[in-house]
Amino acid sequence: MPSLKIRPIKAFEDNYIWCLTNGETCTVVDPGDAKPVIKFCTRNNLTLTDILITHHHSDHTGGVNDLLQAFENVTVYGPQNPQIQSITQRLQAGDNVQLPSLDVEFKVLEVPGHTLDHIAYVGSCGLFCGDTLFSAGCGRLFEGTPEQMYQSLGQLTALADDTKVYCTHEYTLANIKFAQAAEPNNEELLNYKGWAESQRVDLKPTLPSTIGQQKAINPFLRASSKEVIQHAEQYAGRALATPESVFTALRAWKDNF
Repeated sequence: MPSLKIRPIKAFEDNYIWCLTNGETCTVVDPGDAKPVIKFCTRNNLTLTDILITHHHSDHTGGVNDLLQAFENVTVYGPQNPQIQSITQRLQAGDNVQLPSLDVEFKVLEVPGHTLDHIAYVGSCGLFCGDTLFSAGCGRLFEGTPEQMYQSLGQLTALADDTKVYCTHEYTLANIKFAQAAEPNNEELLNYKGWAESQRVDLKPTLPSTIGQQKAINPFLRASSKEVIQHAEQYAGRALATPESVFTALRAWKDNF
């Protein structure tokens, strides 16, 4: 079987619809818009067989129905949320998703915080985490609590450091600005900033990242760092006794940054 390739399909201003393909068939993750997916498949002679959904927001689901009309026998995987009516295989924590056409298998994680229905897919090819984890950042809390998001991110940081991270927005440079405010003396972050800036000058994605890289540069995963604690406490105006309280302060700070 041809080797698996994972390609970003650009959508809207800053979304990536990740396409997993063996050169004949493909699976896409969070297709908010059908048009760029259909164009990509047509240009590369690909047949869409499966769709993976992480959560219900329209920029992750808006293209599903049009894709189901454009391709036959497509299986749609997604969370236990009846609001997403097009899902054919509803998933919960611990479920396995097998994609025989690509010889790929994923384990499902429930990662509420950004939304209550948010799930992630992790396999040997990487982690597809939707809007839970970003490069140098994390998702806004539209429905969940800081405690839920902190625990969800903890599930992701427990993965192997070399796990590739495929999130769905090109927010990296904006996230780095906040990360440097939270931890200005992080040399790895400074080096990463230079690399990310060079990528974007050439209009190249800053993704995927890795879990190990994010643990080194992402303030939301570094709530035990002395410098992060110091700056979070300055923002909060009080002492923060636990990493969870530091995370909560960081998320509130980022919302107003």
